[in-house]
Amino acid sequence: MKAWKKLVFSLVLAVGLGGGAHAAGGGIAWDKAPANTTDLASLQNGAKIFVNYCLSCHSAAFMRFNRLQDIGLTEQQIKDNLLFTTEKVGDTMRASIDPLQAKAWFGANPPDLTLIARSRAGAGGTGADYVYTLMRAYYRDGTKPTGWNNLAFPSIGMPNPLWQLQGERKPLFETREDHGHEVHAFTGRWEQVSPGTMTPLQFDQAVGDLVNYLQWMGEPAQNKRVKIGVWVLLFLLLFTLLAWRLNAAYWKDVK
Repeated sequence: MKAWKKLVFSLVLAVGLGGGAHAAGGGIAWDKAPANTTDLASLQNGAKIFVNYCLSCHSAAFMRFNRLQDIGLTEQQIKDNLLFTTEKVGDTMRASIDPLQAKAWFGANPPDLTLIARSRAGAGGTGADYVYTLMRAYYRDGTKPTGWNNLAFPSIGMPNPLWQLQGERKPLFETREDHGHEVHAFTGRWEQVSPGTMTPLQFDQAVGDLVNYLQWMGEPAQNKRVKIGVWVLLFLLLFTLLAWRLNAAYWKDVK
């Protein structure tokens, strides 16, 4: 009886914690990321954006610069265009920021991004969908220490790293009645307050390239694994056909 009670209590606790975590997450519905890890041009542009706008604070400690040769870059191109935090192409992608300064400025050391596109998957979609939505959901908020807020991650501690590209926008809300109470709900529309160096379409494409690179970085061998898997399945199919015909030949005279 005691074991049964413990099991019930554990299940109730798990459901309660799960519901609490979902409620605490808040945010808006995730947009579908235009991820395509076979698009080398997109991956190369995403790598450039990552190094220029993310690597100053966020490390990718499980990725080496020379692995970028897998997306079509030469070692010399990597040295000339992407090595800002180290001088050796074989080094890992370490952030240039001092962890102590980062904690003092942002309240916590910025997380490693090597596996961010895999670790953030949830009920709302893939991890790529989450990051794609997050990077396009920033808006100015003077009540926050950084001056920025985010609809996908309310009260986020990270300011908008791409605001110069995107410009400044504000979300449009409408008043709705929910269970007898008036609430401000996001309409899904934005108002451009000041322009950035990119048009909205160009910015969405740039964020898509960044997310595409983050997804590739989470498993660089994925494309090769898929190609090998296809050939293995074709071999097994051919072997099965041959084995079936060979078995028929062996037993054709046996009654």
